[in-house]
Amino acid sequence: MRSSTKKINGQPDVFALPRYDEIALVLQGGGALGSYQAGVYEGLAEAGVQPNWIAGVSIGALNTAIIAGNAPENRVEALRGFWNSICHPLDWVGGLGAWMPPGFGAQDLSRKWASLWAAGRALTEGQPGFFSPRSPLPMAGFGKQNPNLVSYYDTAALKETLLKFADFDRINDGDIRVSVGAVNVRTGNLVYFDNTKMRLEPEHFMASGALPPGFPAVEIDGEYYWDGGLVSNTPLTEVLRDADHKDTLVFQVDLWSARGNAPGDFLDVSERAKDIQYSSRTRAITSMLADRQKHARFVKELLAHVPSDLRRTDPLFRLAEEAADGSAINVVHLIYKNKPYEGHYKDYEFSVDTMHEHWESGLEDIRDSFAHREWFDVPSREQGFVTHDVHRRPGSVPQSDRDMPELPLGAERKVAA
Repeated sequence: MRSSTKKINGQPDVFALPRYDEIALVLQGGGALGSYQAGVYEGLAEAGVQPNWIAGVSIGALNTAIIAGNAPENRVEALRGFWNSICHPLDWVGGLGAWMPPGFGAQDLSRKWASLWAAGRALTEGQPGFFSPRSPLPMAGFGKQNPNLVSYYDTAALKETLLKFADFDRINDGDIRVSVGAVNVRTGNLVYFDNTKMRLEPEHFMASGALPPGFPAVEIDGEYYWDGGLVSNTPLTEVLRDADHKDTLVFQVDLWSARGNAPGDFLDVSERAKDIQYSSRTRAITSMLADRQKHARFVKELLAHVPSDLRRTDPLFRLAEEAADGSAINVVHLIYKNKPYEGHYKDYEFSVDTMHEHWESGLEDIRDSFAHREWFDVPSREQGFVTHDVHRRPGSVPQSDRDMPELPLGAERKVAA
């Protein structure tokens, strides 16, 4: 693993970021893949980078609770405790399958067997401190039941786990803004529970991860909520909505890759469909941002032809100048890359071994990103925004580029050297 941080007496050098008005950590949903986000956060903490706003959906919301609910020096340890508590170690069957095939030169096959077995255990046994099979299951056609009982699994244990690893007084009274997305079941609207507007409790984070029909709806103030990923799996929009006239650095941590191989069987189809479904919002949001910055640039150029006294006295022109000022947004994109042994079950494969691999992948990606220190320069308002992704290489097409309109004048995308 290549470290991007200089070591001094065995300790990583603190990464000196330029001045930003906002440093946001944006955490997508993705179930068991969420330990990748924990690895990314460890790399941020290692470099001394502390976000002042964390926005999450689904498993990203649970990671958000653990990070914001602990003192900076305890966050990585709390994340590790949380993930170790909800993951199964390999049992003798999974371990045997992982040990035997490599002797015949089939390393990926052996790993795939162990991963598939662990995913099967999650379906049949649930995960400790997270969810357990509901028994008996609600039966269709036998009368209506409370919405928080209509699911395959019971998530009551998750509340105790969150209370164990997160201090909710710190979440609500600390110096990190917290936003987690959930969908109102009755209206179908995506809402964000935000600690600047309300007091957050474990139920708000559980609601963000209540993916039906596996998990039950969560009742909050008389309304029922499901997983925010049903509408948008990435809370990037929520952060950008508040980015006007600010220099903003966003660490966007995605668990689903928009690019991938054409499927060869029905299981591959299921996996590929998940990747596309849950990653698509990031591409759409980035496209929206490109359009917004392009329009701001056009307005600014048009205003240059308006007499200065008219711009000072006419309220409409003053508003136009404010809109044209735009934002300076730098998005450092970290995207989990699928492993050869993974399949359509990767988001509910909670084995400890796989969790550690995801974690190390996130840590490696953020360290490699910090190796490109020039990426973290504040973009000019003329540029508008820049994006970076350590997995891009010269000559490659960024994941979002094929779906994006032409960039605004002066804006740019940068790739790894």
